[in-house]
Amino acid sequence: MTGGDPMVMKTKTLAQYLEPLTDPNFLPHVQNLRIGTRSLSFWPQRFTTDNDADELIDMLRRVREDGGRHVAIMAHLGHDRELSTQKFEDAVHRLQKEAFATIRSQSPIMRGINDDSEVWARKWRKEIKMGIIPYYMFMARDTGAQQYFDVPLAPAHALYSDALRNCCGLIRTARGPSMSCTPGKVEVTGVEEIFGHKAFVLRFLQCRDEDWIGRPFFAKYDPEAVWFDDLEPLPGMELPWDDKGLPRPVPGRIYDQEQVPVLEEALN
Repeated sequence: MTGGDPMVMKTKTLAQYLEPLTDPNFLPHVQNLRIGTRSLSFWPQRFTTDNDADELIDMLRRVREDGGRHVAIMAHLGHDRELSTQKFEDAVHRLQKEAFATIRSQSPIMRGINDDSEVWARKWRKEIKMGIIPYYMFMARDTGAQQYFDVPLAPAHALYSDALRNCCGLIRTARGPSMSCTPGKVEVTGVEEIFGHKAFVLRFLQCRDEDWIGRPFFAKYDPEAVWFDDLEPLPGMELPWDDKGLPRPVPGRIYDQEQVPVLEEALN
């Protein structure tokens, strides 16, 4: 459940969607319920002291216990300060201990707000301590406000790597920096030299064509690129999406035949 913040709805409204899931025979193929929300940071009382908070926690618990489904709260947490209040801790505790929900954290990287590796490292370390699973570092989407908050792909990847280096292995569940874009979820995994060209190394975490998932591909290094449609292919290669952003068929090879001797020489 996403597309806004479903937790702004009253529990009686949410019940229209969630109450049927307390029956294990209703849509039995749906085994995982994900609820994307920012309410843990700006409205933690939603889970503790609001007049319908008890009903909400009970309904989530019954989806888990009676419906036999995994309940995941995808919490938008962009800064370690958001985790610093007692109200936040109380809400997290209640979701975990009474609703038996798993909480995962995700946030875009935003210029002037959290474009600092130490902020992310502190946030992830505190989340792990509280039983929250670090999940995603996103790139800011190409909406009207993107130009005010965007961070280019190259420094975003450097920041992500620096943050991970300052954390324990339990935090390596955090993926990023990732673009949720037209062809799918595209992660920047590194910057390398390919055939003498500095290049981004990328992969799909999710894709409209599942055959692309996990398959690495390359794009020209561009220090100013902030979104997938800023990327250009390396010589002799093509990007895995067309002009409309839709995935191309997965090729048997990702380079022109004339590049084979160059590749063989590089490997030798």
